[in-house]
Amino acid sequence: MKKKNNFSVIVVASITLLTFVACSKPADKKSKTSVFEEAETIYAVNTMITDLGNLDAYLEFGGDVDAANCVDVLPDTNGRITRYYVNVGDYVRKEQIIADIDPSRAGMTYSISPVKAPISGTVTQLPYSIGSMAVPSMSIGKISSTNRLEIKMSVPERFVSRIAMNQRAYITFDAFPGEEFNAKVVEVSPVLDNSTRTMSVKLNLDPPNSKIKVGMYARIKLITDRKKDIITIPYSGLVTRQGEAFVFAVMNDNSVKKISVKQGLRVDDKVEILEGLEAGTEIVIKGQTLLDESSKVNVISRVDSNGVNIFSLGGNN
Repeated sequence: MKKKNNFSVIVVASITLLTFVACSKPADKKSKTSVFEEAETIYAVNTMITDLGNLDAYLEFGGDVDAANCVDVLPDTNGRITRYYVNVGDYVRKEQIIADIDPSRAGMTYSISPVKAPISGTVTQLPYSIGSMAVPSMSIGKISSTNRLEIKMSVPERFVSRIAMNQRAYITFDAFPGEEFNAKVVEVSPVLDNSTRTMSVKLNLDPPNSKIKVGMYARIKLITDRKKDIITIPYSGLVTRQGEAFVFAVMNDNSVKKISVKQGLRVDDKVEILEGLEAGTEIVIKGQTLLDESSKVNVISRVDSNGVNIFSLGGNN
């Protein structure tokens, strides 16, 4: 019985081997050469064409619009205000009578004392009503030369070294959203206020503008440093790895080249490039996180150095 069983096993194994050999086919040569070839990665990026331009460093302050020449109207004697000859907004000339003061007292009658305008200008304040008592040290009105306005601001001590005469500024007002006015520093105080540790600075609108009124609040962007004919790029386009700062330049074959750069002044989202870049170089400003030397890219948007669109995928060139 054992011999018969061994013979049966041998027969079955032989048949299985022959079947495997008969069913096998030579491997296709084509399939050997194309086994899971890895596809090349192409990165979608936004780019910018560099060019020479200007970069302004600035400080921001708040200020108040006031008349360049504003004088208090003071009476010559004690007494009661009996009459005003003008209203707020009226233009008056020097020595014109503004009000009457009656210096009379109980049991004593005196002549009316007129109050005259110390300068020519516009009446901007008449703070007291008729019947109010006045004294020589009390201002019963203000006269301003509203045709010459100035903007007053206070500069904190830490910024004093960056302020100078004739610096330019850009001014905005809530009353005129989106509109910008030019101004110039015309006065810098030689001392600081002991209580606030601030320095008083005055600016004039250049040129003057009749739309601006006394009492308006000004938002001031004071230019403290101006660099001309330099290359600037968005700060987001600058890559820093292991202490090295560089950008990715797009080459003719749509690959990128890593270019080391030296950065200078930074203002808001722009940075000055001192070394490494030339005008006309196309650099990646968005999508560079995963890039490396010789990576392939597909430019989907291109802008000039001012941020104006030159090309966008699906749009017009």
